[in-house]
Amino acid sequence: MLHQIITWIVDTVGHMGYPGIVVLMFLESSFFPFPSEVVIPPAGYLAARGEMNLFLVILSGLTGSLLGALFNYWISLVMGRPFFERYGKYLLVGEKTLNRVDRFFFHHGHISTLIGRLLPGIRQYISLPAGMARMNLPLFIIFTSLGAGLWVTVLTLVGYLVGYDHRLLEAYLHKTVWAMVALSALLALGYLAWRRRVRNSRE
Repeated sequence: MLHQIITWIVDTVGHMGYPGIVVLMFLESSFFPFPSEVVIPPAGYLAARGEMNLFLVILSGLTGSLLGALFNYWISLVMGRPFFERYGKYLLVGEKTLNRVDRFFFHHGHISTLIGRLLPGIRQYISLPAGMARMNLPLFIIFTSLGAGLWVTVLTLVGYLVGYDHRLLEAYLHKTVWAMVALSALLALGYLAWRRRVRNSRE
């Protein structure tokens, strides 16, 4: 199954080029369940063959990811809070919960966005609470770009180095996901330690 998906992605990206990467990563970064793990590595493979440019593959993947994240941010900003303010009581999401989300993203939105972009299953949706909490947009763009850029770069290099062997690619992708989970845990622990140090220095 993965082999067939990779073959289709290679053909699609090869036909559409860099705009195809942008479109597919936009879909992956918004509401559509389209995993980047099967989009970017084939493009990295094409770069290894000399059919695409490695830097442009990474830039296209980052651009698509950022556009998809901004789309989710905008949707949540426009519709999210009004929806929960009107119907949240039926979903056990009251005004106090919304205010807590606002406060959390005001203080921790940058690190939450960065870490969220590295975690499977969360990557696509971290933009929603950020938009609902009206997180500072320049900060959102910066930390989304950092997280998405790291993720896209790693996936591109995996495809570039591993190539078209779908069994080997699947094994490396599995290791990559767990490496990102471990990195996210380290970032979270480092951030908590830094916050504690800052708080203690003020006391």
